[in-house]
Amino acid sequence: DKGQIFGTFYHITYQNDSSIQADILAELQKVDDALSMFNKESIISHINRGEDVETNEMFESVFNLAESISDKTDGAFDITVAPLVNAWGFGFKNQQMPNNHQIDSLRRLVGMEHVSLAGAKGSQYVRFQRPRMMLDFSAIAKGYGTDRVARLLMSHDVANFMVEIGGEVYAKGNSEKRLPWRIGVSKPVDDPDNDAQELETVLNVTNQAMATSGNYRNFYYKGGRKYAHTIDPKTGRPVQHSLLSATVLAPTCAEADAYATSFMVMGLDKARQVLERKKQLKAYFIYQNAQGGLSVWKSEGLDERK
Repeated sequence: DKGQIFGTFYHITYQNDSSIQADILAELQKVDDALSMFNKESIISHINRGEDVETNEMFESVFNLAESISDKTDGAFDITVAPLVNAWGFGFKNQQMPNNHQIDSLRRLVGMEHVSLAGAKGSQYVRFQRPRMMLDFSAIAKGYGTDRVARLLMSHDVANFMVEIGGEVYAKGNSEKRLPWRIGVSKPVDDPDNDAQELETVLNVTNQAMATSGNYRNFYYKGGRKYAHTIDPKTGRPVQHSLLSATVLAPTCAEADAYATSFMVMGLDKARQVLERKKQLKAYFIYQNAQGGLSVWKSEGLDERK
């Protein structure tokens, strides 16, 4: 099964006697209706337009997970960072970078501590402490959607499957080649038109999730300087460190997705500190070394096939 969701593409491969495509599509639509920024009628779109709408169980699950990961990454993961991301993106497009004053005023609209859910579980409302705040689930929604489809397939007793939404993956059992699922990690080549993606490595992803976040395809050049598209919620500015690509293996794809994004904000050293505390996560990092070449850091016990 394949199609479009969240402004990206999905591919689902599974082994089953009968097609459960209708169930899969219904589940994807539910996720889209709650979390998609591309769907004008989604719950999150209504909230971002300042409308007071009731959330649902899916929305609450993702919000609560985002809050928890924000806490565990010392604020590197932040679903309120949209106003800053928009200002920088807009600035690069129009050659008008945000100035210090604009960055400071936008930083007042960013921070998980300024947003909460109120009301009874299953029918809660988002409460912003500051007007003009926005939520953006784009760094966790694809992973969460992948998990929901994986859970649906498991509920149908499907033993062998792979779900992929926009590059975020959950795999179980074996592939059609009767081998464990293996997913490639692209070399971070700073060339937006390079479609012949070279692989850096291939990881065994059976019975777990994998997500990759990278800056190498999203650089802006201005005044001879190179700016990454990842914005640090704390400084309000693009990150400047050596990490080019973060791949995370985790029990759920929502976690893999969110931590991969967080690690791109934090950089190599802080990311490694988080990994020491979160033993259920494994990571594969590609970074620029002091000589300007590429180096790799990976968790112990990572199952790779060159």
